[in-house]
Amino acid sequence: MRRWAALLHLNSTWPTGLGWKVPLAGLAALAALSVGGFGRAAGPGGDALSVERGRYLAAVGDCEGCHTAPGSAGLAGGLALNTPFGTIYSTNITPDNDTGIGRWSREDFRRAMKEGKRAGGQNLYPAMPYTYYVRTSDADVDALYDYLQTVRPVRAVAHANGLPFPLNIRFFVRFWNWLNFKRGDFQPNAMQSADWNRGAYIVNGPGHCGACHTPKTLIGGEKWGEALQGGQLDGWFAPDLKGGEHEGLKSWSADEIATYLKTGANTHAEAAGSMQEVVEHSTSRMSDADLKAIAVYLKSLPATSVAQPKAASPQAMRSGRAIYLDQCAGCHAQDGSGAVPIFPPLKGNPGVQQANATTPLHAVLAGAQAAATPQKPTQPAMPAYAWKLTDYEIASVLTYVRNSWGNSADPVEPGDVAKLRAKVAKHAVQLDKAEH
Repeated sequence: MRRWAALLHLNSTWPTGLGWKVPLAGLAALAALSVGGFGRAAGPGGDALSVERGRYLAAVGDCEGCHTAPGSAGLAGGLALNTPFGTIYSTNITPDNDTGIGRWSREDFRRAMKEGKRAGGQNLYPAMPYTYYVRTSDADVDALYDYLQTVRPVRAVAHANGLPFPLNIRFFVRFWNWLNFKRGDFQPNAMQSADWNRGAYIVNGPGHCGACHTPKTLIGGEKWGEALQGGQLDGWFAPDLKGGEHEGLKSWSADEIATYLKTGANTHAEAAGSMQEVVEHSTSRMSDADLKAIAVYLKSLPATSVAQPKAASPQAMRSGRAIYLDQCAGCHAQDGSGAVPIFPPLKGNPGVQQANATTPLHAVLAGAQAAATPQKPTQPAMPAYAWKLTDYEIASVLTYVRNSWGNSADPVEPGDVAKLRAKVAKHAVQLDKAEH
């Protein structure tokens, strides 16, 4: 590690695949956080700087988050990904010759990242976000390959995916690709700043933010015309990232966006659900310069056009207020201001005011836990209320929260609570089976 620290001091920046430079400050510490350490020397054609650059890109792409199962070796795969079509297990991307990518050439890896094909030519399932990785520069893909060839090889035989016929036949993925896969490298916008272009590259390329934050078609493709307007994911709703007044990021400054990504919290909200894992494994390990670039890009996006929310019934508001004061105000305060940085505010929280109420509803039903980051290691948790509150009570308290203190959103119906309650319970059973 001292050798790496000395090497990094030789140059304070490293070039990206787009010609911009990103500060290297903190990359030595990042190396200590990465999975697996060095198991062998740099891969074929990969030098030390390329390996270190690839290590950083592995964090940007959240490789650890998807390719490391709980209690398993780093990057050895086996994580159960519950899709609407069945369970898909992530693969081993350590350089093990038999069960990983040890025999993959640089060209094999590039085809996987940019064409969605594994070594041998078989199609990868689009749970692997090659629809975004295709925009990653060849130089960055090569650096990531160089890094992965240095991690400790782990023998880990792949689990059989739980997909029904005919989805379990990879041949049919070519038809999915024909309908949904937009090929092409990232194209910088000469009319925008270097920060904006760097942010657009990360968000729409290696960071694959739209994989969660973009709505999907019935067959799981991206609705590219609604990019970053929010998407359903694994019983949560990834919120709209555009500039809306209530449901978007209009009220967040660029610095507040960067702080949220770095620490998992800011004065407006706290990361939970799938975003908790993204913060822990990816954004908290990114450079301040890149987080600033992401924020600059997101702040430039125009607001999504949304319908005027329906009015909440006086009865639901009265009932919801009583439940809120009894069950919620102790942490989130009577005026919804929370107790930052421990308990997030509900007042003005865009995650609470999404047109789709799945995330706050999931948090009330099943509880939630904040991200743990070096800057904010404490993980405050919210308890589950599924055992305690009826569908009507949960619908009422969320309707109250979504329409108080200046908040504005559609009321929550008891039927919505019942449907998600059943899904959350079913998902818990599936996850338990997958892990055992």
